[in-house]
Amino acid sequence: MKKILVIQGGGRARGNTAQLIDSFAKGAQESGHSVEIISLVKNEVKGCLGCNACRYGKPCVQKDAFNGMIPKIREADCLVFASPLYFWTLSARIKAFIERFYCLAQEDPNPPLGRYEKYPVKDCALLMTSADNFFWTFEQAVSYYQFALVNYIGFRDKGMILAGGCGDTNGKPQIDKTEHLQKAYEFGKRLYAQGGEKN
Repeated sequence: MKKILVIQGGGRARGNTAQLIDSFAKGAQESGHSVEIISLVKNEVKGCLGCNACRYGKPCVQKDAFNGMIPKIREADCLVFASPLYFWTLSARIKAFIERFYCLAQEDPNPPLGRYEKYPVKDCALLMTSADNFFWTFEQAVSYYQFALVNYIGFRDKGMILAGGCGDTNGKPQIDKTEHLQKAYEFGKRLYAQGGEKN
């Protein structure tokens, strides 16, 4: 059994992103994994101040929800980042959450090229929704995920569901009219299947 922590970075309570998460979680739970969902709408996490007070192994000086999440982050086998597409990238809430990983860093006297420190090694995945579905719709979001979480922090990418074409931004969620919910369910179900491949 794996511990999967889903970070929900925005969206409406029963919106496209929430439904995508629910389908993913159902699949993962049916495969015997434990899934916890943390909403950053309900749990405020502010962006990093760059004050360096947390270096190395000290808690962040900001009094918000993040320090309470640290044990959950450390215990998780996989962190799943879930966000609606806001201005062609991840939500500001997700970005702030990732910035605060700074206090999880450990000193690395000989870091690999492009890194300054080392972080806990985790698996990660990306779930995203958007109204648009152009070939370039998710390019900035995927680029940030790849460079920040995989290349820099060093997480192991388990794949992503990029759910485009989920309806008008002013209207009701329409993800149920697409195949994305079924794909998210299957993704969750096979995330740690033996011999499974990235989506």
